[in-house]
Amino acid sequence: MNAVSLTIIHPAFENLKRTGRLLHLLAGMAILANAFSLYRNPTINPVYFWCQLIVAIDIVLLVFLTRNLVEELPKINLAFRLTETLTLLAAAIIFFSEERHLMSAALLLASMAFAYLLYCEQKVNQPEILSIHHTGISLPGLPSGQFFIWSKINAIEARYDSIQIQTADKSWQFPLRKNIGFEELDQIHDFCKHYLGK
Repeated sequence: MNAVSLTIIHPAFENLKRTGRLLHLLAGMAILANAFSLYRNPTINPVYFWCQLIVAIDIVLLVFLTRNLVEELPKINLAFRLTETLTLLAAAIIFFSEERHLMSAALLLASMAFAYLLYCEQKVNQPEILSIHHTGISLPGLPSGQFFIWSKINAIEARYDSIQIQTADKSWQFPLRKNIGFEELDQIHDFCKHYLGK
């Protein structure tokens, strides 16, 4: 028996794709608000103010011009996510230097959250593949995938349009991006007979 790979629709990946646009908008608004709060400070560098203002306007325009940035323009999405992360980090450093520690801590947390999103969104650009091997099953996931050896798997129920996997701790059900054929379904059933005795 050869390994079977199925392209699935993973809920965590889909949620990240749906919320990506909203998160860009929130970052753009936070950067815009930070730019205007810094504008009132007479000691702030005007170049930094204008950079933040332009970045914020770019992000907000991008949100309104694209429907799903994560899928339509993955590299641009990652570039903007990196820009948001670095801009929020720079703002946190500036507030820290001004001894405004509460605002600095909030912006630092936001920067770390956007760095984590950047890491996760890199994975969203790759296909979500569930693989059934002789050694076990690998599942895609965020922030990282999982691998289960056969002894940890209680049951697998495969249909033409979905697959369900049960372990002692958890159960997953994934719709398939493309219906599987008879041969692949037979292979999955052969794996189940051989390793699960079902």
